[in-house]
Amino acid sequence: MKLERLGAVFVGIVLAAAPAWAWGPAAHQAVTARAIDTLPGGLKTFYKTHRLEMPTLAPETTPGEDGADRRFALDRLLAFPFADLPRTEEALKARFGDSASVGRLPWLIDEAYGRLVDAMKSRDKTKILTESDTLAALVTDLANPLALSDNSDGQKTGQHGLWVRFSVRLPEVLTGRLKLSPDAAHYLDDPKEYVFSMINGGYIWLDNLLYEEDLARRGTPGYGQIYYEALASSRAGEILKQRLSRAAGDVGSYWYTAWTAAGRPELK
Repeated sequence: MKLERLGAVFVGIVLAAAPAWAWGPAAHQAVTARAIDTLPGGLKTFYKTHRLEMPTLAPETTPGEDGADRRFALDRLLAFPFADLPRTEEALKARFGDSASVGRLPWLIDEAYGRLVDAMKSRDKTKILTESDTLAALVTDLANPLALSDNSDGQKTGQHGLWVRFSVRLPEVLTGRLKLSPDAAHYLDDPKEYVFSMINGGYIWLDNLLYEEDLARRGTPGYGQIYYEALASSRAGEILKQRLSRAAGDVGSYWYTAWTAAGRPELK
């Protein structure tokens, strides 16, 4: 029991040491802005009109809250493709006990979605924009393969600092070249279950990302311009664009589904 408790404490320390967001501001801004373009008709008009009132797209962007919770290091508990993954927090804790402290990201998304539905029903513009922004940030976090792994910073593969290099610096380096191509927003039949399909769809890129980053840093003197240009032009750059494009489509779909669940109110 003492060893289990020490293990849980160690896990908490490692997770707490991670950055607050699974991506840097450049990635979150790109996804949120592009998600608006995936929406239909009047809903798109509402978001476009008020886009600068959303915290992520406001002229003065402030970092989001939380750190350890905005993760889901699932490979600490199960091997991919995560068969028989419990669908509720209670069931996860019941099965894995203290080891289940891997983050709350799937349930944070579900909670944010519920708040957005309520905000849509009340037609409270400020709440709608705030909750839409929160939901967008969480869905985007889940698109990052590193947010789903116990090797989130490359510490297990000798790639220390990978989190910042891939999730923060690379999107900044690609600013202006980061052309996202999301699918049009669509209605999600089961938003709660959809989260778990997103998990597998993101995690599958992890090994490719680790391999490509390792290639990019070979023969480069440190992590300067040469390294980042090599990383951007490698498959890792394509993985970044693919993940953020998918995130933008998923964000739009969650917004659209929340609006539909609220009875499709007229928003101004």
